[in-house]
Amino acid sequence: MTTNVGAQAIESYTTKDYRSALTPIWCPGCGDFGVLSAIYRALTNIGRPPHEIAFVSGIGCSSRIPGYTTAYGFNSVHGRALPIAQGIKLANPDLLVLVAGGDGDGFSIGGGHLPHAIRRNLDLTYIVMDNQIYGLTKGQLSPTSPQGLSTVTSTYGSLEAPVNPLSYVLGYGAGFVAQGTPADMVGLEALILAGIRFPGFAFINVQSPCVTFGQPELQLKAHKAMLKRLDALGHDPTDRVRALTLAQDYGKELYVGMFYQAPTPAPTYGALVRTRQERLRGQARPKERILEMFAPA
Repeated sequence: MTTNVGAQAIESYTTKDYRSALTPIWCPGCGDFGVLSAIYRALTNIGRPPHEIAFVSGIGCSSRIPGYTTAYGFNSVHGRALPIAQGIKLANPDLLVLVAGGDGDGFSIGGGHLPHAIRRNLDLTYIVMDNQIYGLTKGQLSPTSPQGLSTVTSTYGSLEAPVNPLSYVLGYGAGFVAQGTPADMVGLEALILAGIRFPGFAFINVQSPCVTFGQPELQLKAHKAMLKRLDALGHDPTDRVRALTLAQDYGKELYVGMFYQAPTPAPTYGALVRTRQERLRGQARPKERILEMFAPA
């Protein structure tokens, strides 16, 4: 929709503008429906046209999200969404780049990419749908599955302690760390919107229960009863030490909201690259003389 303000035409968008013709095929009741809806709403508030947005994902139920949007989409291989998203952002810095994945995709096979994405601090928003299970492959243990959980691959109960994604990313130095749930749609939309607007790497862990293979006591109805809003608890999101303390309760308490947001965001990798390019521009050889650099002495 186009509106005129004075002599200037301003384009505005609705959620329908970001919704593709594909119908989501998640199980009825899946938390990912709510995540997708919150993403549509957040993008509407951002107001950028779909062709200025790129959505990258890995493999898993949550990684279907790019296909359900009208943005540029890249459904990549398992665990490789972050390096591909970084390449896209460096190649085209003007794109708004979002990354989606699950706890298995992000913290198992893709876990080695996470600290490097954080330390480089490219301007990406990473939305992880954490359901503590491998849902697409029919209910195996995931990195965030609680110890003792019985699944098709752990009939006697898991012996492994779970990964704590909130502690991970805070420890790696992320400047924006939040957690939400589709049981609180207003809060989830606000977190995604804030993550997109944050100038740097933003991590949003979404407790998005698997209705088919997930734990019955941790479905959305239970989330509504057990969630605790960090702002209502008086948490200061600029206090990293306190955020780390609260993160220790992952798997015990369902805290939602902003764990940490750097009061003075560090320069992004893209900004540092552009600064160096400007500094070295005067030393650049003309194109026709580039091959001279490789000529034998």
